[in-house]
Amino acid sequence: MAPAAALAFLLSAPAINPIVLTATAVAFPGNPEMVLARFVASLLVACAMGWLWQRLGRADWLRPPTRSSYEDQGKGVAFWGSVRHDVMHAGGFLVVGAMAAATLKSVVPAEWLRAAAGNPVLSVLALAALAVLLSICSEADAFVAASLTQFSLTARLTFLVVGPMIDLKLFAMQAGTFGRAFALRFAPATFTLAVLVSAVTGAVLL
Repeated sequence: MAPAAALAFLLSAPAINPIVLTATAVAFPGNPEMVLARFVASLLVACAMGWLWQRLGRADWLRPPTRSSYEDQGKGVAFWGSVRHDVMHAGGFLVVGAMAAATLKSVVPAEWLRAAAGNPVLSVLALAALAVLLSICSEADAFVAASLTQFSLTARLTFLVVGPMIDLKLFAMQAGTFGRAFALRFAPATFTLAVLVSAVTGAVLL
């Protein structure tokens, strides 16, 4: 698979799947348009990032993950060896990201959220940043977004689009798997594009 297509898949899979879209519909029973908006915005960001990588990306930014060789050891040994390698390699970065997310979640003052909700631009940026910091699973983030009733639907859409594409855990895992040179370029670009696309999609569909 070409790197551009693989990166588009990496971004779209957590947000564009039946489980996540169903959870979004359940969390927003009075706003079915939120499901369509989440689908459209997430798809646009994923495709756009794949296109940007194809046009601007460099091979030396993307470090291929190293894998142990299990040739001539049988399919069973190769399978379990690969599972063990992936768990050990990615698990450490996942734990680090989760620890950072939990720490930040406990120190975000509630009054900051209330102050940000009154400003259309600041509210979008605040929930985008909150999505990165909280690092919530995409199957559950719709219920968190639905509870943030002081924010506009567009701001909450931004929360739903940004979170599954770039948060602390994902950044740590990307840096550990593909290298810091990749993560330090890919993550900010994804964040910026996700915020812009979410704002435009929200203005049109919500």
